[in-house]
Amino acid sequence: MKAGFFLLMVRLNKNEISFPDPAIYNGHEGIIAFGGDLSIERIWFAYQNGIFPWFNPDEEILWWCPDPRFVLFPDELKVSKSMQKVLARNIFTITENQNFDEVIYNCSIIRRKDQDGTWLSEDLMDSFKQLHHYGLAKSVEVWLDGDLVGGLYGLQVGNIFCGESMFSKVSNASKAGFIHFVQQHAGDFTLIDCQSHTHHLESLGARMISKKDFLNILHQHKK
Repeated sequence: MKAGFFLLMVRLNKNEISFPDPAIYNGHEGIIAFGGDLSIERIWFAYQNGIFPWFNPDEEILWWCPDPRFVLFPDELKVSKSMQKVLARNIFTITENQNFDEVIYNCSIIRRKDQDGTWLSEDLMDSFKQLHHYGLAKSVEVWLDGDLVGGLYGLQVGNIFCGESMFSKVSNASKAGFIHFVQQHAGDFTLIDCQSHTHHLESLGARMISKKDFLNILHQHKK
């Protein structure tokens, strides 16, 4: 990344947990700030304010709050007829918070289209594992014949679930886990934050809303 890029950005102080207000600061293409650290205190504070880290492990930490924001309202979940048939067959066993470490590890190594590496550094994974220990980070595991074949994880901030990443080793595994999770918690969550657009989640009903609307919903439901 070119040095001039950072001249336009806010550098975070490692000794102070703070961010520019994303409601009034637009940053560069949704990037709110760079630098700081990946302490659980900073990560938790970031998510409470609609900000999340996303960066290459060998580069500066980047903190994002994009506009628009990609989200799913649970009552807008779409389940295709083909997925309804998959779920009706009960080929998958789906659990929650049974193997967070393996879920985040698999999310870090799974090969994705148009992505050479992973954005999940060891430090970031360690912080999410600590957040899971404190009951703030959640995982969904999808099993087939006793093997972990899919899953997802994220942070729960009040009535908002901030989805982080998912993986699938067999067809439909991550979709089945996501659908199960949304249906099981339809009354618990006002919104699922999907962060950035993917066709995979769009097919399940996720859509764009403005950053302003997202932050308003977050601040109303984060406690």
